[in-house]
Amino acid sequence: MELNLTNKRVLITGGSKGIGYGIAEAFIKEGARTAVIARGGDALKQAASELSGLQTIQADVSNEAEREKSFNEALRLLGGIDILVNNAGGSAGSTHLDTPVDTFRGAMELNYFSALHYAQLACAEMKQHGGGAILNISSIFGRESGGKPSYNSAKAAMISMTKSLADEVIQDGIRVNGIAPGSILHPTGNWQKRLDENPEKINRFVEQEIPAGRFGTVEEVADTAVFLCSERASWIVGATLNVDGGQSRSNF
Repeated sequence: MELNLTNKRVLITGGSKGIGYGIAEAFIKEGARTAVIARGGDALKQAASELSGLQTIQADVSNEAEREKSFNEALRLLGGIDILVNNAGGSAGSTHLDTPVDTFRGAMELNYFSALHYAQLACAEMKQHGGGAILNISSIFGRESGGKPSYNSAKAAMISMTKSLADEVIQDGIRVNGIAPGSILHPTGNWQKRLDENPEKINRFVEQEIPAGRFGTVEEVADTAVFLCSERASWIVGATLNVDGGQSRSNF
């Protein structure tokens, strides 16, 4: 299937490793001009050395001023923006009762407010040029309990924003969608760390919790991402698709 992504200008947050890196790699393979934003300088240098043509921007996306600065730098490097992928995120804390409110605020800033802010900035640019696509990477735990509460809450907000923003901007030719990954295994992720620490426990988790009988891969998320951002997905608006091998227990 031809996705017609050649020379599309793509910006990905949290794109130096893991799922974000995989999405960047997939867009580059499709011929897109791709830039990633991440906090770690070493990881950015490594990504740039591995992915030919990748543009890198170092910034802390939980900081509003750095978001604006990094977005303007992306516009300079790419000459504009056609596709935004909000992938930056992370979890912190433990239970509701044992997690300080400030930790919840931090989770919202990193996972939700960063995505909202970059989307606002991108929409302003996209409206001037006839449209574009925004993709928000959330989690199946934005729809159901299972992850850390601070993370769940932020990803739930992201899923809600995906639908409401999509309805606002589709008339301007901007499509907004999302992906809710399940448990994805990659070398820099938490699941790999847990698997190394206690393989018996994690293998039992996979057997009991993932109907497909294995972890998902970064490539499976990335393949979905490039499709949703392409013109082949032109009638998909405001959807957040589970990419989880059946792991989610929700029926919507």
